[in-house]
This record gives sequence, structure tokens and C-alpha cells, in this order.
Amino acid sequence: MPGQSGARSVTTNQEGLYKDLERVVRKYAGTRFLRPVADHTREAFSKALDFVESFYANREGVKDVILDSGCGTGESTLHIAKRFPNIPVIGIDKSAARLDRACSGKSPSSTGDVPPNAFWIRAELLDFWRLALDEVNAERWHIPYHALYYPNPWPKQSEATRRFHLHPIFPTFLALGDTIELRTNWEIYAREFEAAVRMLAPEGTRIECIPAEPTNAETAFERKYKEARQQLWRVLIEK
Repeated sequence: MPGQSGARSVTTNQEGLYKDLERVVRKYAGTRFLRPVADHTREAFSKALDFVESFYANREGVKDVILDSGCGTGESTLHIAKRFPNIPVIGIDKSAARLDRACSGKSPSSTGDVPPNAFWIRAELLDFWRLALDEVNAERWHIPYHALYYPNPWPKQSEATRRFHLHPIFPTFLALGDTIELRTNWEIYAREFEAAVRMLAPEGTRIECIPAEPTNAETAFERKYKEARQQLWRVLIEK
């Protein structure tokens, strides 16, 4: 039912973790997603590369880059950029309309003062992640933090394999970030994600799944669910 803000709770026919979670996660553990990369994502990634190079004034060596995947209107990108002022933060979303709000300063938290380290691009996440991993493997990029705030959890059990942790892209995703943070309002999704990470994460990785009580909302989703008095969840992965 909708809460006071009109935000609906997650509706699902799934009870507990996905029944084939371990089989699917381990099936893709040693694979790499090979679908052709979309042309518009290659073009967007090239712009991201240029931004990173420009930010560091063409400095040689490995460059720190932070990713804000599924950034929506870019509100979270602004918060992250202010938290890490010396590192370029790339907000990625597939919606041109949402990104137009970010770039025009119409994001809910925008004051019109965009930090110089914030940058937004329209791209397919799965494709962008593969291109980013190429940069990491080539020791051109290092990703200290990767944000995945409120992705679509695909709550129907029949749609489970569309979730990132049940998709061939998952090993690529896990390789992108010393610290990775997922946020959601669906406890099953959070705990399922945590369990999937534990199957593949290197020994010594710190993994926690906890209720989140944000003081200041960093995304429209977070604000909406908090106002609706829905419990928010946070999964933190620290390698």
C-alpha cells in the first residue's frame, strides 16, 4: 500500500532469497558478459575518459575514478562529488530525461553550483561497466568507491535473473570498486545481493547488510521511501 508520500512498498511473489541463487551466481562466476557494446555507450565512455584526463590535467599513471551507477537525476552524484572533492565522480544513467535534469541544475538538491569533479553521461550500465573494467585491468583507472543506489530490483520471481547479481555481468560489477554500496527499500533484494557477494568476494572482504537510517536523503528514492516510513537497507562491500 502507498505510504504517506504515495510511495508503494515492493510487491513480490517471492518469499525469501531466490531459490536458485547459488546455482545461478556460481554459473556466471567464471564468465564474462560478451554482448556487443552499444555505440552510444562507447561514445559516452569516450567523453568520460576525456573528463577524467582533463580533471587530472593529463597526469600520468593510474587515476582514481568514482562511479555512481543508475544516478537518475544526478542528486546522488552531487553528494558523492562533495564527499570526494579530489576524485572525478561519473554519474551514469540510461534516461536522457533524468540526466537533463542533472545537467540543467534541476535536480532536487541542486543549488546550481555543480562541483568540478561531477560528470554525467547517458549509457547502458552493463556496457559501461565492461569498458570501465578494461581501464582497471589496464591499470589506467582505480575505483575506490562505486555507488549503486536504489536500482530496479525486478521483484517478480520470474524476473529474478534480470537482477544484477543473478546476471552474467555480476563478476564484472564486483571487480569495479574497493568499496561498493547498494541501497534499496526491499530487504529480500538486499539480503540476496549480500549472499551473492559472499559467494564470489575475495577472502577478507568485509560485507554487511544493515537497515539504513539516513539523516539527509541523497536520492529522490531515498527521500520518497523515508517519507513513506518504509525501512531502507544498505549493503556495504569493502575489499
